[in-house]
Amino acid sequence: MPVLLDSSVYIAATRRGDRTPVSTRSLQPFGVLWLSAVVLEELYAGSLPSSVREIEKLEQDFTRLKRVLVPTQADWTSAGRILARVAGKYDYEEIGRSRLVNDALIASSAARTGTLVFTLNAGDFARIAEFRPFRWQVLEF
Repeated sequence: MPVLLDSSVYIAATRRGDRTPVSTRSLQPFGVLWLSAVVLEELYAGSLPSSVREIEKLEQDFTRLKRVLVPTQADWTSAGRILARVAGKYDYEEIGRSRLVNDALIASSAARTGTLVFTLNAGDFARIAEFRPFRWQVLEF
């Protein structure tokens, strides 16, 4: 079963000095670890010059294994629909919706592929799951 870590997990682990989630390739007993292209973008966007090499290695490893989950056109469309429905229900301003774009893309591509998403961001993923059911779980480490 495919699983992936949301960027919140990678970021929290790095801040704690724990490289285990970054180097782990499977999360037993859950399944084989994949990398979302959206998470990769978030990691690069928020990286310090000192951490770029580690992110590049992560990208190379998952690319070589052919385990990078890339959103499709249908995932982008689904994400837009999710954001509109979240905004309608929770009266999100434009800034709130834009903050959720990446999470909605992750959720849409995970739902399409049956991938389990581990996150530390329960609030946003719970709201997204109201409108696009997918498998997700808060990771505690």
